[in-house]
Amino acid sequence: MHAPDRPPNPHPARLILTLSLAATVGLGIGRFAYALVLPDMREDLGWSYSAAGFMNTINAVGYLVGALVASRLIQRVGWAAAIRGGTLACVAALATCALSGNFVALSLARLVLGLGAAAGFVAGGALAATVAQSRPERANFLLSLFYAGPGIGILASGLIAPFTLQYFGPGSWWIVWWALTLLSVAMTIPLFLIRIESNVRFSEGGHASFAILPVLIYLAGYFLFGAGYIAYMTFMIAYVRDGGGGAAAQAAFWSLIGLSAFITPWAWRGVLALDRGGLATAIILGTNALGAALPMLGHSPAWLAVSAVVFGVAFFAVVGSTTAFVRFNYPPQVWPTAIAAMTISFGVGQTLGPIVVGAITDALGSLSYALNVSAALLALGAVAALCQRKVGKA
Repeated sequence: MHAPDRPPNPHPARLILTLSLAATVGLGIGRFAYALVLPDMREDLGWSYSAAGFMNTINAVGYLVGALVASRLIQRVGWAAAIRGGTLACVAALATCALSGNFVALSLARLVLGLGAAAGFVAGGALAATVAQSRPERANFLLSLFYAGPGIGILASGLIAPFTLQYFGPGSWWIVWWALTLLSVAMTIPLFLIRIESNVRFSEGGHASFAILPVLIYLAGYFLFGAGYIAYMTFMIAYVRDGGGGAAAQAAFWSLIGLSAFITPWAWRGVLALDRGGLATAIILGTNALGAALPMLGHSPAWLAVSAVVFGVAFFAVVGSTTAFVRFNYPPQVWPTAIAAMTISFGVGQTLGPIVVGAITDALGSLSYALNVSAALLALGAVAALCQRKVGKA
């Protein structure tokens, strides 16, 4: 007896890069590109910084809810449907952002973007970790490829949004959303052209084997990362613009963050291989805090470029380090649940971050104070991660 002929499995690197397109659309474009249109939307629609921050807060709420139900969603509909369906939801929500300036409609679209992004990211990340295990000697490098996905979206949107706004003028934010929607449609197509499956199944025993208490300090560090990074990623373009940076400066700054994602797999390969509790995350998160703190020391284009590169190289690796931590400390059956727990902690942090930072900015009248808080939260997160010891797979 022979099984029917099936399409050959794609190379692990190609499969993981294709899976990363879910993160490209849901996070790189769906979440982070908002920072590029935020200044124009805020001025055209008459928003305060708190209202502008709320748009990323509601997106984070959707992401948090999506992370909470991700494992059950994968169980119910399968890996392929979770990844593809989540990405399609993101595309539909992006189109909604282009169709309306109504605050409620935009809030709902940002909420759906978060839900879809979480489904694609948790399912894609867990599946990428499984695929990476097929090549143990290259597992950390292969896993890093998945987390380059948001960088691709950041780079692409950074090359599109500032110049589109400059060409069409004030109030053209909706045109940017249409451009990003079309780009996302193109990036979603490969997800339907490749076979997505896994032999990993979940059981109630697998869910029960994940305990929060042994990794509570690590979850706290990841929470602080979520609260700290989102302020930088939400308001730095406004900070660059307030300092006199035009379309070219904004595009260069944002693109440098995106390009940094492609350096990440090589820059942190050795660190990600450290099986020493939270040490790898602490090193990377400390570097992230340094990048966020650099704008305090100067506003020159060169200095901001250094900040973008340092922040970006570490930013994309922090999430990869948490997945590596899960892979080192838990059996494969628990990975989706453990990654979801990490994502929930992260999601709570990034839910609070934008609106709190926006309120600080409204109260004090300067984005500088908010960015200082961002750097401090990231530094505290590094200290918390440093305190995490190994859990073990028993």
